[in-house]
Amino acid sequence: MAHINLLPWRETLRKKRQKDFGMSVFLALILTGAACGGVHFFIEDMISYQEERNGYLGQEIALVDKKIKEIKDLEKQKAQLIARMNVIQSLQGSRPQIVHLFDELVTTIPDGTHLTKVSQTNDLVIMNGIAESNARVSSYMRNIELSEWLENPTLQVITSTDEAQGSFILQSKQINRNNSEGGQQ
Repeated sequence: MAHINLLPWRETLRKKRQKDFGMSVFLALILTGAACGGVHFFIEDMISYQEERNGYLGQEIALVDKKIKEIKDLEKQKAQLIARMNVIQSLQGSRPQIVHLFDELVTTIPDGTHLTKVSQTNDLVIMNGIAESNARVSSYMRNIELSEWLENPTLQVITSTDEAQGSFILQSKQINRNNSEGGQQ
């Protein structure tokens, strides 16, 4: 019988299998590396896309903040203009008041009484004057009570300098008829 050595064939097959296994492992490592690289680049792309979106949103927020600031400035200007308009309207409404005040001062003052000084603070009118007697001052106060434009006369001071004349200080409140008449005169 002849001796056939089968060992080299098995060893050759074993070496071929080891070589194929090494190539399979190497190929698996390359595929795994490529897959990890692909996932990494995909995630990096998603991150950069989201950062672009965040940057765009930041720009838009800055524009909206600027517009909000402009709106607040416009609201301040509007409030200032409304305040000015209210002042002008109140001045327009109170303009005829002084005319009525002087007219009432003339029509209510009785004979024998003279005003030396008239001052006004808001609605309060203070009248300094000279009267021939205390009865003239009382008559003046009654006339003020009957007046359409003055009310609540209050005698502050009355002095007699001599038998013929005495000085007085009288205070009264001016009535604002513009509100009750709808601004018509």
